[in-house]
Amino acid sequence: MSGRQRVSLAVLVAALVVVSGLAATGRLRWLRDGVTTEPAAGEAWTPPRTPWGDPDLQGIYNYGTSTPLQRPPHLADKPVLSDEEAAQLQKELAYRLDRDRRDGGPQADVSRSYNDVWMDPARMRLTSDKRTSLIVDPPNGRLPPRVQRTLTPDEQRARAEQDLSTRRFNTGFMESYRDMDVGNRCIIRRRNEGGGHPYMPAIYNNMAQIFQAPGYVVIYSEMIHFSRIIPVDGRPFLPENVETWLGDPRGRWEGNALVVETRNFLSSAEVGRTGVVYGNANPKTYRIVERFTRVAPDRLHYEVTMSDPETWTQPFTILVPWNLTDEQIYEYQCQETNYDMYHWLHGARERERRGERFDPNAPDARAGDGEG
Repeated sequence: MSGRQRVSLAVLVAALVVVSGLAATGRLRWLRDGVTTEPAAGEAWTPPRTPWGDPDLQGIYNYGTSTPLQRPPHLADKPVLSDEEAAQLQKELAYRLDRDRRDGGPQADVSRSYNDVWMDPARMRLTSDKRTSLIVDPPNGRLPPRVQRTLTPDEQRARAEQDLSTRRFNTGFMESYRDMDVGNRCIIRRRNEGGGHPYMPAIYNNMAQIFQAPGYVVIYSEMIHFSRIIPVDGRPFLPENVETWLGDPRGRWEGNALVVETRNFLSSAEVGRTGVVYGNANPKTYRIVERFTRVAPDRLHYEVTMSDPETWTQPFTILVPWNLTDEQIYEYQCQETNYDMYHWLHGARERERRGERFDPNAPDARAGDGEG
């Protein structure tokens, strides 16, 4: 174990000790009632502080919601739903997202093979403010247009190889482990799949736990069990040539808000087909700034702004409520995929021995990697 690993482990252990006495009363209220507790009108609420004076963000949070990332086109002029509209949409969502339904024929039955016991019930809830999108800027609630530019010859070759790799994977003719992205290989979840930052709602594992110790904040994610150890002691970022899977975070306090800027994301081919940076942005120029603000006894606001001048025409901001809960975070396992690599590669070679050949233009080989 390296010296840096020993320091990181020591920080995490210290944070666990600090958080061990955190009270859990009433934290399931949001999941039960679909609302959060706000201080009464005119009532002053003072966010708690740690023994060393920092704003206290500690606890286990659930950030699941069915509020979409982007505002649906038919709601273009409606940033917030009325109570009646929200109630109707909530009813429709409860039916549409029900994994225990058995209507729709064999295809629908297969698509619901993971039944509701595996799903997070919070995914059926709209945000309590009844917004029609998680994006709050631009005001239209939509992702900004992507930058249109001519790719360099090296970028064109890399893009073509990524596309071909995806087509090999989709048709079951993987040539090597590199045709399986980092999520398939149990390393880290791909961007847009939940668990990483930005912390985006998914169908399950929408849980994170915040620990604090003097000079550090640690955010432990239920999805693929990784911990971000965030220094808040003013130290500089790592040199630009030091890259990490999920970037190099640095935090600071602005009033009651924890502000975290992350850079130095891994940019080598090792990230696999789709990478870990949101929207397939350029890891060299991608910036993500997160704000964690305790706004009520049982809720904090997670506000994140992302930018990359080589990918989007302007920065954009997402706001996701994190709701305090007394639920338990369970260990994330990735056992199936540990075996899948062997099965995929062995199966591809077996098909080739039978005379089958990879067809990059087959209908199921189409490369699709939509954003959001």
